[in-house]
Amino acid sequence: MARGQQKIQSQQKAAEKAAKLKKQAGHSANDQKKAAAAALKASCAVCKSQMPDPKTYKQHFENKHPKNELPAELKDV
Repeated sequence: MARGQQKIQSQQKAAEKAAKLKKQAGHSANDQKKAAAAALKASCAVCKSQMPDPKTYKQHFENKHPKNELPAELKDV
């Protein structure tokens, strides 16, 4: 085990390395969350779940809400 000055230097080096990793990981995760939120464009009128495009929304509506009438925005898709 390191003692004295070696121990202090080792702890500082480890703290710097951890800070760099945290900065890199936090930055990319935040960007991914923003991109994922921007990709969800359509929202179901019945259950309020979000879909990336109208085609997926139509499939969702037909499968999950078969008794409800198809919304006007999905009839042309």
